[in-house]
Amino acid sequence: MTTMLPDQCRGARGLLRWTQPRLADESGIGLSTLNRYEMESRPPKEQVVKRLQAALEQAGIEFISENAKGGVGVRLKKSFDGS
Repeated sequence: MTTMLPDQCRGARGLLRWTQPRLADESGIGLSTLNRYEMESRPPKEQVVKRLQAALEQAGIEFISENAKGGVGVRLKKSFDGS
């Protein structure tokens, strides 16, 4: 599993049209903790990133790791139906 980066978190929220409060609620993470993570102002605990990433993956996000073809990214899973 690829560890999510702050840029990927923001991008995933954008694809889902989720606000920070929505992701904080879905993941059970405090809003201020999420904000600090996305702004890269303070490194979070590994468990925080895992919970955020799990909530986004549950909503249909797939994280793309860096490889020879390009950098990191996010996309919606093909099987995601939006429900």
